[in-house]
Amino acid sequence: MALASFLPITAAAAAVAAAARSRVSLVRCRGMASSSSSPSAAAGGSAAARVGVVQMTSVGDLDANYATCSRLAKASAPLQQFNWSPWNRQEAASSGVKFLCFPEVFSFIGSKDGESIKIAEPLDGPIMQRYCSLAKESSMWLSLGGFQEKGPDDSHQYNTHVLIDDSGEIRSSYRKIHLFDVDVPGNMVYKESRFTTAGDTVVAVDSPFGRLGLTVCYDLRFPELYQCLRFKHQAQVLLVPSAFTKVTGEVHWEILLRARAIETQCYVIAAAQAGKHNEKRESYGDSIIIDPWGTVIARLPDRLSTGFAIADIDLSKVEAVRTKMPISEHRKFDSVWKTSSL
Repeated sequence: MALASFLPITAAAAAVAAAARSRVSLVRCRGMASSSSSPSAAAGGSAAARVGVVQMTSVGDLDANYATCSRLAKASAPLQQFNWSPWNRQEAASSGVKFLCFPEVFSFIGSKDGESIKIAEPLDGPIMQRYCSLAKESSMWLSLGGFQEKGPDDSHQYNTHVLIDDSGEIRSSYRKIHLFDVDVPGNMVYKESRFTTAGDTVVAVDSPFGRLGLTVCYDLRFPELYQCLRFKHQAQVLLVPSAFTKVTGEVHWEILLRARAIETQCYVIAAAQAGKHNEKRESYGDSIIIDPWGTVIARLPDRLSTGFAIADIDLSKVEAVRTKMPISEHRKFDSVWKTSSL
């Protein structure tokens, strides 16, 4: 049976505490376990990898955001601060997470246009190297996306999803392809391309947790990218770090994520920004993990709190779903199509 756990932490600095107050508890959720009637649940016998999906409220303070990320990665830290019962202490200490996924703009969200350009750095700069050290110290792989990577000129950055292994080495990086230039109804006008240069490369990489497909936020609305990752790059786990707006998240977030999982028969890990970052910007939250059958197997019970949810990734379930529903053998889109359009 799948296990979803919730381990929120308090804010590591006053800026984060002001942005979002977190409740401190440990909730063990069995209600999200995959149904035994699904093809994915029928498989067994292979070792599962325990992964975590983070939910947080980043602000315009690099140190405060790092402090929150560090405490989430070092899951033993809350045990020293709070009065945990023996049962909770054992559960948290034995969580065994080896891959922790953080949301888009995890390290910085500015309150004014152009602020992110000022702090943008190359991937070998001190900001990202700090997170590389965190991965090594925690003996944990980290998915960090998107990061404000220095762009091709002084007026632009890249929105970059960075994958770091447990030795602190950058294994791969993906520059967000689809930029969010949208007038959100009832919200505000976003023009990501004003300060961000789009990437042009699809990225998939092998890991101890399966073959990972890297994407970022608004990419989620373009299924052809995920089809490419699955059918051309053999992805088994799709990563979707995001900062969805409250308005669009309420109606589209879970639907789109479950659709991507079902149509690609992949696990989907979607880390989300949550709550109010400043007076202008608010994110929907609701970090979740979805299995290849489209079932939500882990999520935080409070979509606005800071914490992480845990689930086990079992690649035999991916193969079971694909065997019982062999869409890779049936799809025709690599063929030449006739058209009757006028």
